[in-house]
Amino acid sequence: MRDDRERAELTAQILGAEQDERRRIALFLHDGPVQSLAGVALMVDAALHFIEQGKPTEAREVLEKALERHRLTIGELRDLSFNLEPVVLRDQGLSTAVRALADQKGQEHRIRIDADVEAGDALDEHEQAALYEIVRESLEGAIRRGPPTRMEVRITDRDGRIELTIVDDAPAERRKRSVEVLEERARTLGATLTLRHDETGSTLELVLPR
Repeated sequence: MRDDRERAELTAQILGAEQDERRRIALFLHDGPVQSLAGVALMVDAALHFIEQGKPTEAREVLEKALERHRLTIGELRDLSFNLEPVVLRDQGLSTAVRALADQKGQEHRIRIDADVEAGDALDEHEQAALYEIVRESLEGAIRRGPPTRMEVRITDRDGRIELTIVDDAPAERRKRSVEVLEERARTLGATLTLRHDETGSTLELVLPR
């Protein structure tokens, strides 16, 4: 009974986190890309008005601004799509997706992130997606806690077991809720998860039987 109750509580926490994420995405789309595209439409209308008035110079200036905003909006939507589920994960596998994520987060937050994850490409699609989410949540969690200056993501195949290790030097400890979410994701894989924290940072170790 206790195990069932704890599993139900963790499931409720994950569902709550997913609802919070959906709400965050909806707010981002409304306040960001939607408003930006509405502004682009207004600028295009203004440009057409200038054209009708025989003012091509003014029309060109407005269209150039509209084009610049349009490109920025495409970039925002591309980033959102990548964070939800990168196409590269489906098309090229876990190692390429993790390296792309590490490059993006490393450049954005000036973190040195070393990724040695080729062994993860041997996993099936479901396992790769689950491990990618664990890596992504760990990176974002470390950035919220730190941000760190250094991180390492490593996947190895040891005697038929896949081992994921994530090390960071962020000073603060992981939040309880983020730990519970990671533990539940590991449980859905039938994997064991170990988390350690000391003065040098945090270490996550996940072992997935094969």
